[in-house]
Amino acid sequence: MEIRVGFIGLGEMGKWMALNVKKAGFPLIVYDLRPDVVKELTEKGAVAALNPADVAEKADCIMMSLPDTRVVENVIWGDNGLVHGLSSSSILVDLSTINYTTTVGIEKRLGLKGVKYIDAPVSGQEQRAKDGTLTVMAGGDYDTLQKIKPVLNSIGNNVVYMGKSGNGQLAKLVNQLFYNISCAALAELLPMAVKMGLDPEDIFRVVSSGTGQTYALNFFTPYIMNNDFKPGYPLKSAYKDMISAAEISAEENIPLPVFFAAFHTYQLALLDGYGAQNKGAMIKVWEKRLGVEVRKRKS
Repeated sequence: MEIRVGFIGLGEMGKWMALNVKKAGFPLIVYDLRPDVVKELTEKGAVAALNPADVAEKADCIMMSLPDTRVVENVIWGDNGLVHGLSSSSILVDLSTINYTTTVGIEKRLGLKGVKYIDAPVSGQEQRAKDGTLTVMAGGDYDTLQKIKPVLNSIGNNVVYMGKSGNGQLAKLVNQLFYNISCAALAELLPMAVKMGLDPEDIFRVVSSGTGQTYALNFFTPYIMNNDFKPGYPLKSAYKDMISAAEISAEENIPLPVFFAAFHTYQLALLDGYGAQNKGAMIKVWEKRLGVEVRKRKS
């Protein structure tokens, strides 16, 4: 049976995911608050919807790629929200990265209406979204996931079933915490190295080819060296993952000492006004306090 796919949220990642769904041959209905990006998709064969409820009425499988928990809740439950168009045959797939507890609650509320809900956050930056090579972490009903697997395969080359509802978000959170903690570590260790007299380019050359290398170090250090803190996700947006982990730690009584040390660095960076910059900007917290800069040698 042909699956009609609805897509809500055509941002940096969502636009490319939606395009790949269309390229895979699925009928596509799209909605976004920005008319220009909707037009870009309709010019490639998608159909524009009036609002989220309209998407739900026209599609069998509705996918969301939205910035945060609040926006997801509004798109589902708000005026002209999805809930007003969903039926017992609808499948709602959330590709966003949102709060774990909220995800479990959404699944329960939609389940009362017979709606199937899959939390399926993705990992990979914009280029992988373009290439259709994202990692998709899916939580929810296994049989439902199998029905929409061809759709998910159009956006990712590594679709992993994580188990019950909420486990997709949990898996994404764990992935992000490994990354975020690595970002906080490079933010304090590189300034320490410079403070003690090491050249930043030399220490990067050593660590990036040794056992201390991490994706965070390899990705952000070249930008830091060039004083460029724009590429990547802004700190103020990434902070939601840290809040989610802190909530789980408190609610489940799980000690996370290394995480909370990194959490402190994130908070200092936000207090120092670096929220609009990327995670590499956390290095400025310790540069400021140690009186050093981790930058390229001036020729």
